[in-house]
Amino acid sequence: MKVHLPAPNRTLGVSDVLGLVGLVGLLVARYIPVARIIPFWGCLFREQTGWPCLGCGLTRVADRVAHFQFASAWHVNPLGTVAAFFFALMVVVTVLHLVFAMPVPRLELSDTEWQRVRIAAIGLILINYAWVVVVTRFPYLLA
Repeated sequence: MKVHLPAPNRTLGVSDVLGLVGLVGLLVARYIPVARIIPFWGCLFREQTGWPCLGCGLTRVADRVAHFQFASAWHVNPLGTVAAFFFALMVVVTVLHLVFAMPVPRLELSDTEWQRVRIAAIGLILINYAWVVVVTRFPYLLA
């Protein structure tokens, strides 16, 4: 893995876009009750089958993280909670970068390292989905 540290700049990059998306998403989750005001909001897969989809709980996670209910968000969808924290971190990085010209480090991974990242991501997604299934379908196993 190589880390590149560019000169101080205010050039809009991928990290800034992620930060702006995170800011908008967390503000919407904080101040707009999307699940209540949009009549068709929900998981069609879960409604039809009774089983959660891979993204089940992400709206609740965003809402709970935006309201500082971290333990509750973690219980609903752990990987979604990590993603919400990542977006919040990117908001801070974006502010530091665009306001104070802080350089944002750039990581460069080899093909082998990317392969390991992909395998780890698939494993984390499967473990997270197993957790979501247990919480929604078999909550008595956690008691």
